[in-house]
Amino acid sequence: MAVKKSELYGSLWASCDSLRGGMDSSQYKDYILTLLFVKYVSDKYKGVVYGEIDIPEGGSFDDMLALIGQKNIGEGMDKVIAKLAEANNLRGVIDNAHFNVPEKLGSGQEMVDKLSNLLAIFRDKMPDFGKNRADGDDIIGDAYEFLMKKFATESGKSKGQFYTPAEVSRVLAHVIGIEKAVSGESTLYDPACGSGSLLIRAAEAAPRNVAVFGQEKDITTAGLARMNIVLHNRGTGEIKSGNTFSSPQYKDPDDESALRQFDFAVVNPPFSDKNWTDGLQDYGQFDGYGERPPQKNGDFAWLLHVIKSLKRNGKAAVILPHGVLFRGNAEATIRRALVDKGYIKGIIGLPANLFYGTGIPACIIVIDKEKAEKCGGIFMIDASRDFIKDGNKNRLRERDIYKITTVFNAQMEIPYYSRFIPLSEIQEKNDYNLNIPRYIQSGAREDIQNLSGHLKGGIPVDDIDSLNTYWNAFPQLKPALFKPLRKDFYSLTAEKESFYGIIEKDPAFEEYAHTLEAAFESWVQKVRKPLCGITEQTNPKELIRLLADALIKAFKPIALIDIYDVYEVLLSYWNETMGDDVYLIMQDGYAVIREIDSLKKPSAQKNAATGATRTEWDGKIIPKELVIEHFFFTEKTAIDKIEQLITVIQEEVDELLENAEEDSIIAEVLTEKKILNKALLKQRLAELNKESGSSDDAAVLQSLWEKQNKIDEHIKLLKGLRAALDEKTRCRYAELSDKECLKLLLDLKWFRSISNGIYALYESVNHHISARITELAERYDHTLPELEAETAALEQKVKAHLQRMGIKW
Repeated sequence: MAVKKSELYGSLWASCDSLRGGMDSSQYKDYILTLLFVKYVSDKYKGVVYGEIDIPEGGSFDDMLALIGQKNIGEGMDKVIAKLAEANNLRGVIDNAHFNVPEKLGSGQEMVDKLSNLLAIFRDKMPDFGKNRADGDDIIGDAYEFLMKKFATESGKSKGQFYTPAEVSRVLAHVIGIEKAVSGESTLYDPACGSGSLLIRAAEAAPRNVAVFGQEKDITTAGLARMNIVLHNRGTGEIKSGNTFSSPQYKDPDDESALRQFDFAVVNPPFSDKNWTDGLQDYGQFDGYGERPPQKNGDFAWLLHVIKSLKRNGKAAVILPHGVLFRGNAEATIRRALVDKGYIKGIIGLPANLFYGTGIPACIIVIDKEKAEKCGGIFMIDASRDFIKDGNKNRLRERDIYKITTVFNAQMEIPYYSRFIPLSEIQEKNDYNLNIPRYIQSGAREDIQNLSGHLKGGIPVDDIDSLNTYWNAFPQLKPALFKPLRKDFYSLTAEKESFYGIIEKDPAFEEYAHTLEAAFESWVQKVRKPLCGITEQTNPKELIRLLADALIKAFKPIALIDIYDVYEVLLSYWNETMGDDVYLIMQDGYAVIREIDSLKKPSAQKNAATGATRTEWDGKIIPKELVIEHFFFTEKTAIDKIEQLITVIQEEVDELLENAEEDSIIAEVLTEKKILNKALLKQRLAELNKESGSSDDAAVLQSLWEKQNKIDEHIKLLKGLRAALDEKTRCRYAELSDKECLKLLLDLKWFRSISNGIYALYESVNHHISARITELAERYDHTLPELEAETAALEQKVKAHLQRMGIKW
């Protein structure tokens, strides 16, 4: 059974409901992730000889399912996990969650019901992971990451340190240059790996398998990391538990007194670690820097440990608080030595509030030992303003990740964003202070008020010239909007409400739309073939990279639209919808387009004959609205017309009811809640028709009766038409030809959705111009003398009013 990632994620998170009430939400992960691991390895390796994981007798997920409803279910689940752990040297890794704990899971029947429901969700709501044929798409690993993020979010500040947001992990992965790893023997290290998410993201960026090594102080979190690498098909990786400073687990195989060295390293260590010196073992990692990191702050201790753990040509990226860039005393001495040695290749300033353990802003220190001797400076990026709000946290968007990584790797200098800082400027002018604002200005343009404009009116020429990028693109637009008023000032040629329409009708602006359409069509022509050739061997990560590269190439020459916004349109749609579709096609082929899904949500409409509630449904990939639009336009138009007619008549009825006075004839046929009682209306109308002298009231009720009857008749007709269209649409799915399937999927769903997103960027150009002009017009709309005169007139009115009241002023 192919399943969408979003559906799998939903089922996994819903399984947490089975545990609520008996434990803190931070503990859910120990249970849910353990079960996910057991099911995955059972599905994938049961009966497989020489698999990465050995599934012993009595140690599989099937053995857990056999416990459903049994009194000893908790004890039995612990035994299953113990057997699996014993067979694979995973004691202390996957057996940290105990299912026979009444204090957390309830006692007696409560525990039986809770654990039985939990196992049933994993049995009924999740696919057989052994049949996951989607090469290159780690659906189960990504599901694990989804859960880790959710757990970190729910756990709050004190419990979120085990997880580095995937967006930040991807940045680190791409700035260390691991995608250029040429040897299958390359090594990757994380000395504070948490749940392993950062380590895995970095490994995924490599073109070939790299050997991964991680160390984590917390034994339970180390277990999560070990499970994580298995679920991401990196079961040969090593995760060891222990304190990195007092008990480093990776030593030089030829010299136990030295640390092992790696090709690449990534780490998001605990910020400002105050206990890093506890039991410290010195391996020379602090030699040569003039000072040892301060006892109460371990930021530089982590950085120097990473540098010591790198080979002579090694590269690393370390997340640290901004304080390491400018703090004094011992840290200033260490920072001076690092700069002089040339180890720091770059510094990337990140937005605040990205991480679950802290809200303070952080930076990425990029280390490159290979080019240290030739280092002529440090490349800096200020990405602190590029993010989106996501609940109570900030999050990097796809555009932000892409911009950071492409700008850093190409060492592109962008005003107010990135710059290469020569060593002389750091050493001589700034005394080795690396605080980013010293080198990159914020770029926030000061919006200066013009005194003459406020006194005499008119829009200053400087404000208008600040929009020259648009006037150059649309030469006829400026004279269409402004006319000279006096020296260095303009006035408007039209009312503020008409700006948008004037811009929209500008010939050059209309031609600009055609330019965007042509660029989009050229992209469609390049990517149509690979999108028509998706198979189970397709690598989805490579596919989206191909789509993105082609889109950027098509739109890069076009002015006014930020290429990173175009990238965001595609990647957002991929993450929300298109990636799921591709995965389903990889699993079941394009035939999946013909499939429909029951949503298992009762419809409000019942079968008139049987009274049964109809189950809602939709296409598995193609929404039924698209099938209706493409094949049943006539039927849909007829339904729309009836709906419009019902709306019009209903508005007339509503107006009659709302305007009915308490003693009116209409009030007599309403319920206490002012709702029309049709039976009472019929009865009262019959009474009036028998009486004499009440023709006006009878006419009013007759009109109301006829309108309501028309509504009822059309609603009945509408139900029939909808039911017939629903049945036609359902049958049409099975009859779709291959050509029709691709038409619906590519042109009406994927390409249309992406095109709409890019068109919104085109419209935003108009919005930006019109909004700025409106702002300037309103700023200088009333001169100071006019405002003073208006104030004086109001004062006179107040004085006159007070005098009439007998108050002396």
